[in-house]
Amino acid sequence: MNSTTPLWFDRKFEFSFPADLHPNLCTRLRGTPARLEEIVRGATRGANNERLLRKPSDKWSAQEHAGHLLDLEPLWIERIADYRAGGAKLTAADLTNRKTHEAQHNRRTIGEILAAFRAARLELVSRAENVDDAIWTHTILHPRMQTPMRLVDHLYFVAEHDDHHLTQMWNLLKVN
Repeated sequence: MNSTTPLWFDRKFEFSFPADLHPNLCTRLRGTPARLEEIVRGATRGANNERLLRKPSDKWSAQEHAGHLLDLEPLWIERIADYRAGGAKLTAADLTNRKTHEAQHNRRTIGEILAAFRAARLELVSRAENVDDAIWTHTILHPRMQTPMRLVDHLYFVAEHDDHHLTQMWNLLKVN
């Protein structure tokens, strides 16, 4: 089956699920490093990582997608701080992804990226799990989508973003 992954900025989100799903979302986020490692495992066998570094149509390589996930962890953590502080608007993302474009992730080892992502993600989940219960339902405006989001919605958004890039990587690395 051939399917096209929708562009991230074209995605629409509905946040109508109950806030008490936050433990499920924390579990999903905690599992992303393992899923990422599983996706790249086959491409790292052998003397080189050509499949990881291949840039079709001059778009991001699979390794750059992995690096992008790492690059966004500070934003996700900052947004948890926004909820803790009771802010009115979430910290804005750099919609040009300048950090990822300038990071030169293809010059790093995939092992470095995976280890750094695992550590950063554990920090994110730890911070999310250690908020006061009242914070889970507090809403803050998402700057790009101009929609109010609860902390539980934000975690869902992060998990969906993870899956979007894992799917991109899977499509780049799959053996036809």
